[in-house]
Amino acid sequence: MSDKPEKNGEEAAEESKETPPPPHHEEISTETTHTVRIAGEEVEYTATAGRMLLTEEEGKKKASFFFVSYTRNGVEDLSTRPLVFAFNGGPGSSSVWLHLGALGPRRVLLDEEGMPFPPPGSLVDNEHSLLDVADLVFIDPVGTGFSRAIPKDEAKDFHHFKKDIEAVGEFIRLYLTRYKRWGSPKFLAGESYGTTRSAGLAGHLYQRHGITFNGLMLISSILNFQTAAFDRSTGTFLRGNDLPYIVFLPTYAATAWYHGKLSDKDQSRDLREFLDEVESFAANEYTLALFQGTALPADRFRRVARKLARYTGLSEQYVSRYDLRIEILRFCKELLRDEGRTVGRIDSRYTGIDRFRDGDAFEADPSMDATMGAYTSTLNAYMHDELEYESDLPYEILSAETWQNWDYEDFKNAFVDVSETLRSTMTRNKFMKVFVANGYLDLATPYFATEFTFNHLGLDESLRDNVTMEYYDAGHMMYVHIPSLEKFAADLRTFVHDAS
Repeated sequence: MSDKPEKNGEEAAEESKETPPPPHHEEISTETTHTVRIAGEEVEYTATAGRMLLTEEEGKKKASFFFVSYTRNGVEDLSTRPLVFAFNGGPGSSSVWLHLGALGPRRVLLDEEGMPFPPPGSLVDNEHSLLDVADLVFIDPVGTGFSRAIPKDEAKDFHHFKKDIEAVGEFIRLYLTRYKRWGSPKFLAGESYGTTRSAGLAGHLYQRHGITFNGLMLISSILNFQTAAFDRSTGTFLRGNDLPYIVFLPTYAATAWYHGKLSDKDQSRDLREFLDEVESFAANEYTLALFQGTALPADRFRRVARKLARYTGLSEQYVSRYDLRIEILRFCKELLRDEGRTVGRIDSRYTGIDRFRDGDAFEADPSMDATMGAYTSTLNAYMHDELEYESDLPYEILSAETWQNWDYEDFKNAFVDVSETLRSTMTRNKFMKVFVANGYLDLATPYFATEFTFNHLGLDESLRDNVTMEYYDAGHMMYVHIPSLEKFAADLRTFVHDAS
């Protein structure tokens, strides 16, 4: 028992003010030097892993941003050296996927097709990294990775469409200032919701700070959420929005083709040739049939159902039962139901096993199950073993709490849509180019939906050549597939060169 007098409430409160804050409330970084061989060339670089604090103008701390940057050594003139800020989406995802899957100098080892090896996973040098032509900064938004709000219970303030853009934008401004990179050609690379963030950031930073970007890299893009607005929240569908059924159809067809569920004639066709036919049907006969609703004559209903069955690998009875409208999770469950398998949403090449064959949705996305463990274990080992960064915080790979609590108040009673922001920014900064990477087997952000969005941007004809679309024989994270990664890396190098 202590014989020290107990402190009253005021004394205890005063002492608590003097108690040092937790480590993640302070700025700290580590620097390590490495070498990687990219395209036959030895590239020496410095890796920096650290935290940067966002504060209000009076100095009050708001958030701790974690980042990992890679800068090539020996560059004398930084004004000639492009700089890429990269992040993933979710919302609620860390940047681990682009970091250790595509752009960084180290990558998670998967087999040639992107299938995992037994745990715990390992890293190898990434001979396809973009580091030979650009410096890289991987950003974890607040609530992901090691990034945290200060205090923690104010995290909800950052889980917000507009405030997220403002916070990431402030990090980018600070980085440009502290690391003297205002004069460098600048790029944003976002994946999935990260493309939504990229379009918003490009507009926000242009208007708020006059920051202009040479290029945006939109990987598995979604700018207009109407294209993916299947609504299962009440067990019903979003009545009147037939667009997703149309723009998802070519990816359903590509998935059925990949898994050998089509007729012998269609299976023997080149995928691109087959998709041309499916796209034409989707944009014409199928669109008109959905538009007519119950006014569609019975003979035309049957004809459309037969074609849907042919293109999707599903039965005519099944597509008729759902009124010619096949929702994404129903497709993932139904295509291989007779084999007791489900197909992935993120990448439909992957298959999973559910306890029960009935139902309208899979238990879990097999494409996420195939990659999550390897990326998680290798990231945590990499931080400690190679980057020499220490933290007891859990590295939030994918934060369900962040995703579930995300606030889209800027789009009340409307679909989230940043396509007009992108059009406006491209019009005001006529030098900004946009690269769009699409996976044929991506059922999260289908390529035909992305084409629809860009075809409706309303971009002036003089600026349309500033948009480049490329396609890959894999899914959302097309870079896990080594042939796609090789093409993806080559395409990005060309883009950075041309946009710089």
